Amino acid sequence: MHIPDSPHLRLLEDRIDIAHIPFSDRGSRLLVYRNRDEPFALYIKLAERLTSVQPGLSTYRSRPPFIPRLQFVDVEGRPQPFELTSYPHALVIQTPIGEFIVAFQAGDTVAFGLPSGVPSGINFSVVPDLARPDKQGGQFKSVRNCAYATNGQVLLNDISDRGLGYDVTLIAEGDADTAIALVVRPDLDLSHSVLPFRQTLHSAEQRWHTWFSRAPAVSESYRGQYYYAWWVMGNNLLAPRGFFRRESVAPSKAHYVGAWQWDNYFHALALRYTEPQLANDQILFMLDHQLPDGMIPDAIYDEGAITHLEIPVAAAVTKPPIAAWVTMHVYAQTGDTSLLRDTYEPLVRWNNWWFGLNDDDSDGIAQYSHPFSSGLDDSPLWDGGVPVEAVDLNTYLCVQMEALSQMAHVLGRAREATMWQKKADTLAHRMVDHFYDEQSGYFWFQKDHHRINVLTPFSLYPLWTKRMSPAINERMVQHLIDPKTFWTKYPLPTVAISDATYNPLQMWRGPVWININYIFVEALQRTGYRALAGELTEKTLQLVMSQNDIYEYYHPDTGEAPPRAAPMFGWSAACFIDLAIRQSRGEI
Repeated sequence: MHIPDSPHLRLLEDRIDIAHIPFSDRGSRLLVYRNRDEPFALYIKLAERLTSVQPGLSTYRSRPPFIPRLQFVDVEGRPQPFELTSYPHALVIQTPIGEFIVAFQAGDTVAFGLPSGVPSGINFSVVPDLARPDKQGGQFKSVRNCAYATNGQVLLNDISDRGLGYDVTLIAEGDADTAIALVVRPDLDLSHSVLPFRQTLHSAEQRWHTWFSRAPAVSESYRGQYYYAWWVMGNNLLAPRGFFRRESVAPSKAHYVGAWQWDNYFHALALRYTEPQLANDQILFMLDHQLPDGMIPDAIYDEGAITHLEIPVAAAVTKPPIAAWVTMHVYAQTGDTSLLRDTYEPLVRWNNWWFGLNDDDSDGIAQYSHPFSSGLDDSPLWDGGVPVEAVDLNTYLCVQMEALSQMAHVLGRAREATMWQKKADTLAHRMVDHFYDEQSGYFWFQKDHHRINVLTPFSLYPLWTKRMSPAINERMVQHLIDPKTFWTKYPLPTVAISDATYNPLQMWRGPVWININYIFVEALQRTGYRALAGELTEKTLQLVMSQNDIYEYYHPDTGEAPPRAAPMFGWSAACFIDLAIRQSRGEI
């Protein structure tokens, strides 16, 4: 049986459950799954929206697989039962006739290594517009075009028309380097070569070994989930194509196809340790698409950008302003001043957009005009409609202006550095006057200048500014650690467990989100509550380690993933990585 040389790859043996989580590769838009309804078969989906063919923001999630069935067959074309072992670089398929191995030859090419000296092959289904066989394989042309070929001696190449598609059987004879390659790509150039399979397998192993070997060491107790988190980051990478002008980490290739602004920034927090340019690119990717008025789109996908939505209200849609804060974190690790030079002026325009076009009553307090711009899409904070003058948004802006001050200082723009500090101070004072309730000790969101009576940890966000009085900070911290509100077995629920709207199974109405915990860890550190920051860090790490996969959000009592939480989720992995590194180094 194939066993990789790399200890990192062996550590992750069978961690990837491809019945639920796709086997893919850095940059690839091909997702290989095991068929749960037909256990001795695989299928291949596309990590593409294809909105020009099938309109709708989320229709890609229910699109049928591009290759709905792929089986391993003997010389007679009979499908073989198999046992599957997964690694980051390969799927090892043990069958009665020998070992098949699946690995990526390239981002658009999946290669199938055949058992040495045993006539065998694959059978797969495809639904194209045009089929054309040739001597070594064949081609199919449709929304995405497909070709297959082998470098072995062809014994059978059969394409059968099923009426609604085709069944293909390719059987070959060869040695340890014999492979069948399956290519799926958007253009009509389907020229390809089938590399010797041992070369493909070695390249895949080296590619992933290099990816893992760059990761800083962490404490032994974190290692299993830590390297799995790095696999999530690498597996979610998408190569440049169309509106994708740089390599970018998707939130989850399985569920969120594209690049989301908030997600990209959190992804950079992990990548700054291993590939500084890739970390920079997560930030610059979004700035590449900044609009003339300064707004940065909500999301980018191959065919376009999401800048405006009609549901639940018609408005521009973006994400909270954390780019400058993340930029300074990346700079602190890499010392790359070019990132500051490239981002400073776009981020000044970004900051101006918030205050210039999102303050209808001109009171200096910014508002959300679309609920999705908050990142907290279905939070009960928006149940009464928008616009909402939001505590979290103004906290982000305060932290952003502090970061802009730091950027200006490094860039030698002393007057601007002072100006941004004063603006951050002014906004912090304004937040106290506008949002803070002395009696309850909370900062309350407002609709039409009336308090929104929904209790969330975002009412404690101003702790992060490091600009509140010690008395206010202490009250916020006591609320944070109250087991009747937020200090659950696995803190922090995104709605207080005492609130009538609390639902631990519905996205932002109760579950724990790792990125929000990450921000509160920093808030506690900044305000001098270091022991509590360490405790929240450890509880967060233990929560992520309590499950085999890494999810979008978690139940605050059981630690399990609610049914609709996306698997292999990028920012949860990125925040876990960063916290594990800093906790291991004693920096928290």
